[in-house]
Amino acid sequence: MRDADNAQLHGVAVKTIRRWRRLYQRRGQERGQQHLAPPCPRCDEGPLDPAAYSELLGWYLGDGYISKGRRNVYNLHVYNDLTYERLNAEILMLMRAVKPGSRPHTRIVPGCVVSTVSWKHWPCLFPQHGPGRKHDRPIVLEEWQAEIVTAFPADFLRGLFHSDGARVHNWATRMVGGEKRRYDYPRWQFSNRSDDIRDLCCWALDLVDVAWRRSGPWTISVSRREAVGRLDALIGPKT
Repeated sequence: MRDADNAQLHGVAVKTIRRWRRLYQRRGQERGQQHLAPPCPRCDEGPLDPAAYSELLGWYLGDGYISKGRRNVYNLHVYNDLTYERLNAEILMLMRAVKPGSRPHTRIVPGCVVSTVSWKHWPCLFPQHGPGRKHDRPIVLEEWQAEIVTAFPADFLRGLFHSDGARVHNWATRMVGGEKRRYDYPRWQFSNRSDDIRDLCCWALDLVDVAWRRSGPWTISVSRREAVGRLDALIGPKT
């Protein structure tokens, strides 16, 4: 675009447009808004909130995916049930914490809220991104990711269980003194078709000393009373 056309578009003098361009050049800044984007924690050694990242990683592995947009900009999408208003608000907070200054947005699809934020560096932070479904390809944490999860396992578990998990109530009957009595007890369950993601969940549960067992081909259960209580305290309610 010519300087004269640009000046007319913005309602300023041509000299102002030229001065702005010289200012950008002296500062070594790209034209447009790229200089406003936060530095990448991996490429540019930018800051990273490790607790927020650990939880967002759990959400990504559970119900998230990354798509490529125009100009090599990637979009991180996290799906969650429409009824969990508090969790949907927390997802947006996590996105803002991991990418400071970002403005994530949401859209409604049948039964779900899709939270989305754009950045060129999402593949740097989530190297598990790749073609196809996550359960059809290897999901392995890089060393730096494993170090963060080891330091913040509860946050990672919160993301996993609040995305692909559920707190359910089971019941059983027993004969006590000749009388049948019903006992109700809660349990947490995490279900994911990826063997690797289920293994990561089990590893994180071991880090926080929460007993678990495999209760189905795709399901991890936390059923013991003390284990359920500990996990409740670590990750909070799913509401």
